[in-house]
This record gives sequence, structure tokens and C-alpha cells, in this order.
Amino acid sequence: LFSFNNPLGACPECSGYGKVLGIDENLVVPDTSLSVYQEAIAAWRGETMSAFKDKLILNAEKFGFPIHKPYYQLSSEQKLLLWTGNEYFEGLNDFFKVLDENKYKVQYRIMKSRYTGKSVCPSCRGARLRKEALYVKVGGKTINDLLEMNIGDLRVFIRELNLDEYDKKVAERAFKELSDRLDYICSVGLSYLTLNRPSNTLSGGESQRINLVSSLGSSLVGSLYVLDEPSIGLHPRDTDRLISVINRLRDLGNTVLIVEHDEEIILSADQLIDIGPFAGVHGGELVYQGKAVQNASEEDCKKSLTLAFLAGREKIALPARRRDWSCSIEVVGAYEHNLREIDVKFPLRVLTAVTGVSGSGKSTLVKDILYPALYRRIHQLGDKPGAHKELRGDLDRITAVEYIDQNPIGKSTRSNPATYLKVYDEIRKLYSEQPYAKANGYGHSHFSFNIDGGRCPECQGEGVIKIEMQFMADVQMVCDSCHGKRFKEDILEVRYKDKNINDVLNMSVEEAIDFFSGQKEATARRIAEKLGPLKAVGLSYVQLGQSSSSLSGGESQRVKLASFLSKESSSGSILFIFDEPTTGLHFYDIRKLMDAFNELIARGHTIVVVEHNMDVVKCADWIIDLGPDAGDAGGEVVFAGKPEDLVELKGNHTARALEKKIKI
Repeated sequence: LFSFNNPLGACPECSGYGKVLGIDENLVVPDTSLSVYQEAIAAWRGETMSAFKDKLILNAEKFGFPIHKPYYQLSSEQKLLLWTGNEYFEGLNDFFKVLDENKYKVQYRIMKSRYTGKSVCPSCRGARLRKEALYVKVGGKTINDLLEMNIGDLRVFIRELNLDEYDKKVAERAFKELSDRLDYICSVGLSYLTLNRPSNTLSGGESQRINLVSSLGSSLVGSLYVLDEPSIGLHPRDTDRLISVINRLRDLGNTVLIVEHDEEIILSADQLIDIGPFAGVHGGELVYQGKAVQNASEEDCKKSLTLAFLAGREKIALPARRRDWSCSIEVVGAYEHNLREIDVKFPLRVLTAVTGVSGSGKSTLVKDILYPALYRRIHQLGDKPGAHKELRGDLDRITAVEYIDQNPIGKSTRSNPATYLKVYDEIRKLYSEQPYAKANGYGHSHFSFNIDGGRCPECQGEGVIKIEMQFMADVQMVCDSCHGKRFKEDILEVRYKDKNINDVLNMSVEEAIDFFSGQKEATARRIAEKLGPLKAVGLSYVQLGQSSSSLSGGESQRVKLASFLSKESSSGSILFIFDEPTTGLHFYDIRKLMDAFNELIARGHTIVVVEHNMDVVKCADWIIDLGPDAGDAGGEVVFAGKPEDLVELKGNHTARALEKKIKI
């Protein structure tokens, strides 16, 4: 009865999905910052349909309806009244009933289709359960009420629940199990989540921590847990909690193996295995194994970059001075999700770090509001931004906005770093200029694996043949015709300095720079020059022809960054937004990343980073700290200013973590 996956418990109208195809409130009221008087209801605009709005405005005083209050500030009862109506005016439900009655007219059908989408099921109101299940209450709350509470509040509710002796006895085992699991979830910094949140909306770090909690709740022993960067998306405050959970798993009799770059987690480990000393062909060796220490010997620090950074022999230096700013853009009245009508100013031509504990509203502010609002302002199109009143300030000083996330750099497996940075165009040009190519009439297109001409006809330039296995995952086999080289034998006969086109694609960035730099051909020198930014952001080990699908999220993000560094300086100023750019990066790589950021700012651009890594935050010119906590306890600007001023703020979670990095 209490499961929406079971026919006995699922709502019969929506089959347990919680949504039906019907009138979508978001389409009916596209801008919730407007009031009814300001035509917030899109369906009641126009010469004919405005009669419904006029009738409401005329009679609103009789039943105390606030026609000048923004829609988002209306109470649930007032919103419901707009839909149901009363004896003084026809509500939206009656309005759409009129459209249904006149659906034989094409204009009425078109109008209704504008406001049709997936909407909350009117029967269960999104609870996904049949009404009989919602009659049962514990502590005055239905099961759906509990699912809609954030986990932190639910934990308090369960602790403070007063039951009689009989109910306590009946629910004793279930209560203990529930309390323990809620404690585990809170201990890994996920107290801001609700239990009914769809799993596809969780970040990778959140999903991994939930899996970790489920393992802890099962009380397994003698198991090996392999965790890949569990600290992703975690504020330093929550990292300490995560370490406690990992130690608890270990103490139960399990082995925990973690791939990690976070300093606190590395220092808490019983054993450190450091692979290096660098990346790619310069790595792959065991450079240190033992306890992670902050006072390693000079000899160990020479072998291990990790130990060198932990010991302070290598460091990400504080900037000599903070950049001053006079121009800015401002998000006014942001109230999407848990944001509390905040006004946030973003300085231009400096590095701004948006910080705060996990779930405090950082991504909502930057990704859901700032980016789409600014993109719309510049391009006059794009996704609808999150709820806010206005975007103002020196907007004309920004000519473009770029959101640099960790999504793959290309939409197909054919994309690679060379094609993304337009270096491959120069490589194709160089090979088409070789004597053998000219003699045989080979042009630029013959050296492309995307079109017919020179590519292998068997694998279409993929280098592999995909075999569909129907009920199993597809299998990729090396092409028998070209043996994975992508091109016809005739094309591979064309050589430059004894290297064919396939040899070049298999070179690492560092090898290619060494190969092409210093050559007499201008095209060859341009290739080396264009590859320079990839080396500058720490990707010297990546192969030119490496498929974009094989790059990690952090690598993809740095390839995108390198593409902007490779472009000639323009008169326009771009606002770059980075969402946790240090994910998957070693201290050494973060130092290179900061150099790249400084290069972009020196060109007149602006950088906004959403970040938890204090090595980046300490280098920021301006910090916007959201909080004070997660979920409903967050959504406020608790600090905006320079890092040195933030560390003076007592009781602030970010200030405590930052203080360790800044020596005043």
C-alpha cells in the first residue's frame, strides 16, 4: 500500500509517476516574479482572454486576494483559489474547460496546446500513492510529508516523535534501522536532500556517497570498497564527516581503497600509494608507499610531488595582491529553490569564488540563474533562467558568457583534442602539402577520418568495428582492414619527417610539440603553438587522436579551457563560469590551472568558479559565501569580500577551512 511501484499502492490516475499530461503550471505562469495585475498568467493575456483577469481584479477586494503580490509570494491557498475560482470569478480550471468545450475551433486547440505538458497529478498532488495510503499518519504526517522533508529535518522529527508503549514495541526495529540510516546520510553531508528526489538529478559525488551509506547500513564485513574521489562536491566541513564514515567502514573489518586528491583524506589514510612522478609516459611508477606525512624527508619529496606539496616544499602560492575592480553585474532578488531573494554582485575582470557547504545554493545561483540570464541577455534566446527579479549592472561590458562544465568535448567518439582545438586542420594541411600527396592529388579532405576519400571504407575512419550483441553491451573490435589506423594504406604512405598521419594522432601533446616546434614549415610551427595551451593546463600526456569519450570530466573541462587560451585575444570580454574545475586534479595540476585562469583575466576576461578547494578559494580576488548551512538552512549570502576578510568571520564553515591556507 505504501509503495508507488506496486499496483496496490500506486495512484490509479498517474500510475505512481506523480505527474500526468495536462495543464502545466510553469507554462501558465512562466514568470512567477509578476503579479496577477502585471499579467503573470500568460493564458489570460490578449484582448479576448484578459476578460478572465479583469473579472478577478474587479472582485479581488471582496475576498481579499492580493492582485499586486508576485505569484511566487502567494500562499498555497491563494494559488489554489486562482485555479478553482469562486462565486466572483472563473478560475483557471474553468478557463481551460471553456477551451475544451470549444476545441472544435482550431485557435482554441492551439491555445490549449501552449499550456499542456507534464504537470502534477491532480489526484495524488505528486505523492504518487493512492489516497488510502495517505490516510495513514504518524505524528500527524503522511508518508509523503516525510518524503518531502529534507533528511536533516526528518532525522529530528524521528528523534522527537512521541509514541505510546505499544507503538514503540511494534516499530522498534524499523525505527532503529531508519534512525541509523538517516544518521549515516547526514554524516556524509547529504542532510539537505529529500528522500523523494529523483536519482537522475543527483551529482556523481552525491550518488557515490549514497552508495557508501547503503553499504554502511548493510553492515557487511570482509569486503573491499573502491571509492573514486568521494570528496567531489564536498565542502571541507563535510569532508571530515566523510572521513569518519570511511573509518567506520574500515573498523567493521573492511578494506577501503580510495583514489583521491583531497589533502584531508590523503592525510587520514593509513597507507598512501603515490603513482608518478608525473603524467603519461613520465608516470606509471610507484614513487612512494607508506604513511602520508607532512614532514617527509627531502629525498622523499624529490621523488613524490604529493609529499612535496603536503610538506610545503611545493605550494600553490597566494597572489602578491588582490585585483581591484570597479565594474560588476548583479543578480537581484534570486529566489529559485532555497535562495532567499538574495542580491549578489559579481565583479568583472577578476577571479570570483562562490563557496558554501554542499546544498547551500551555489549551483542554483550560478548555473540556474546567472548563466542562463546573462546568455539570454546577450543572445536574446536560451533556456529560461531560475527565479529572480532582474539582472543589472555593467552588462554591456560582457560580450559572451561560457559555462565550462565537465561534459564530453564532442558529441561523437570521433571528436578528440586535436579536432576540438582546430589543430587537426593544420595537421591535414601540412600533410596535403607533402610531395607524395601533391603527386597523387591528395587534398585536405583525404586526411580526414570524418568523410570519404582517404579514410578506411571498412570502419568509416573509426579504427574499430562495433558489433551489436543485442541483449549485452556492444563489443568493439579493431578493424581488420586498417588495423586501427583509420586510413587507407595509400594515405598512410604520405610522410612528414618519417611520420604518417596515424603516427601523429598517436603522439602525446608533449611529443607533438617537440616534434613540430623548430621546423622550417610555418604550418608545423603553428601546430606546436596551438598545442601549447594543452600543455599549459596539464594535459601534455593526452594523445592528439584520443577519443573524447575516453577523457575524464576534469580532462574535458581543461581541454575546453585550453581552446579559449589558444584563441587570439579579442576586444570583447567573456565571463567564464567553472563548476568545480579542480575535480580530479592533483595539487600540481591545480597550480597550472591557476596560471591559466590568470592568463584569461590578464586578457580582460572574468572568471567565476563554484569551488570547495581552498587552494583555489585562497587565490580568488572576491569570495561570495552562501549558507549558513544546507537546504532550507541555506540560501543566504553570509559573506562577500576578500579572502583575508572572510577568515575573520567567526563561526563560518568556509572561514575555518580557509584559515589553514592563509597565513595573516
